Amino acid sequence: MSILVTGSAGHLGEALMRRFRALGRHAIGVDQKASLCTDRVGSIGERTFIESGMRQASCVVHAATLHKPHVVTHSWQDFIDTNVTGTLNLLETAVAAGVRSFVYLSTTSTFGAAVNQDASGPATWVTEQVTPRPKNIYGVTNPFACADRGALGRDAPAVIRGLFPDCEALFNARRWKLMPRIDRVYVNQRARAELGWSPCYDFAYVLECLRCNRDFRSPLAREVARKGYHDRSFR
Repeated sequence: MSILVTGSAGHLGEALMRRFRALGRHAIGVDQKASLCTDRVGSIGERTFIESGMRQASCVVHAATLHKPHVVTHSWQDFIDTNVTGTLNLLETAVAAGVRSFVYLSTTSTFGAAVNQDASGPATWVTEQVTPRPKNIYGVTNPFACADRGALGRDAPAVIRGLFPDCEALFNARRWKLMPRIDRVYVNQRARAELGWSPCYDFAYVLECLRCNRDFRSPLAREVARKGYHDRSFR
C-alpha cells in the first residue's frame, strides 16, 4: 500500500515526495499540475478522481491548498473548491477506503486577528484555546489549524540576539541585517516531545555554517525552495 500525498507539485508536497522516495517508501503524488513528483494529475475537488487514487492508499498526507500567496491570483470560489470541498472529499473517501491515517498540514494563519500582539508580553502563544478570527479567504477556508502551535513575537530579534550573541557580527560580515522585528515564530516543543523529533536545520545550524563559511541550505531547500508560488509574475 502507498502514501497518498496531495499537492505534490507544491513546495511541501514535493519535499515530502522526495523524502519518501529517498527512504524507499512507496508514495503517490497527486496534484492538478504535472511535475516530477506528481504521479496522478487531477483536482482534489473532483470526487471520482480522489476515489480512484484512494484505493491504493494506506495513509494520506494532505498538503494541497490554496494559501496566502494565492489570495491575489485566485477567486474565493477557487479557495472553497480546493480547501473546503477538496479536503472534505479526501476525508470522506479515506474513511470509505479504510485508510489507516490522515495527516493534514495546516497553518496558524487561520487564527488571523486573534493573535495580534498586545502589550502583555513579548509574544502571543497560540494554542487550541484561541478562537480563530481569520483575516482573509485563506483563513476562512482553512478551519483545521487549531492543532498547530505558534507564537507571534514583537521582540523576536532581541531574543535572537540574546540567544546567539554573535549572530549580528556574522550577518554584518556579509552585509546582511537582522529584520527590526519578526511577526511570527513557530514553536515546535510539542513535536519534539511527542514525536521524538529533533530539527537539523535550525538557526543555530545556520550560524555554525556561517562561522565555517559553508552553505547553510538543506538539500531539500536547494532543490525545492527556489520554486515560486505562481506560474507567472504578478505586479
